[in-house]
Amino acid sequence: MPQIETNGIKLEYQRSGSGLGVLLIMGSGASGRVWTMHQTPALNAAGYESITFDNRGIAPSACPQGPYALEDLVADTAGLITALDLAPCRIVGSSLGASIAQILAATRPELVRCAVLMATRARSDVLRRAQSSADRALIEAGITLPSAYRAIVSVHDMLSPTTLNDDRAVSTWLELFELSGASAGSSSGQAWIDLDSDRRGHLAGILAPCRVIAFEDDLICPPHLAAEVADAIPDCDLVKISDCGHLGNLERPEEVNAAVIDFLDRT
Repeated sequence: MPQIETNGIKLEYQRSGSGLGVLLIMGSGASGRVWTMHQTPALNAAGYESITFDNRGIAPSACPQGPYALEDLVADTAGLITALDLAPCRIVGSSLGASIAQILAATRPELVRCAVLMATRARSDVLRRAQSSADRALIEAGITLPSAYRAIVSVHDMLSPTTLNDDRAVSTWLELFELSGASAGSSSGQAWIDLDSDRRGHLAGILAPCRVIAFEDDLICPPHLAAEVADAIPDCDLVKISDCGHLGNLERPEEVNAAVIDFLDRT
């Protein structure tokens, strides 16, 4: 897999398809390969080249000792766009990836042509701040939860009731989360990225057209917080997709892909 060096670290990336380039930025603790399950094949079939990569902290990209700041990952991504000559770039980001895209569009407008921000927010409410604090407390205490337990927590947090009530689907998801948790080579540095502070003031300066995709049952970036992002960006619309949680791009890939490609085709 090719690598580039930027911002003092190495990032591994992958390109597929041909046509106008679309950079996909993954969320916390996940590999860029997740996009290849559903999104990159759809983008390639629609005539786009897809570029995926692993953020710092996710092997085989560099995993320096944390903590990391959101600005670190923004600078990494800016360096990748520049090194691969993608600017101005079409961006699709999910969760942490959407936060990276927000700041990149606000601070480096010359790099961003347009952006799809899925499972996103620009601040945390009381419940989400409490969850972030609890997650960091586990790390500080040196507690490593069994992979089977972490899989159950992830399934509850990431998926919709529609999926949770489907025994066959839940069994598959539990197995996937347990295997990925047991084999992940990553750094805990991403856990310290501040996604709680209010960034809504920065969003008003974004000039690139954007689309927010909110997932109806998302417990991490609930629709009311996603809607705030769409309201704060001047040229931004909002698409809500039902029967899916934080991993809506995996639970409802056809609907998500259609919303992404429709937006890209018009921008």
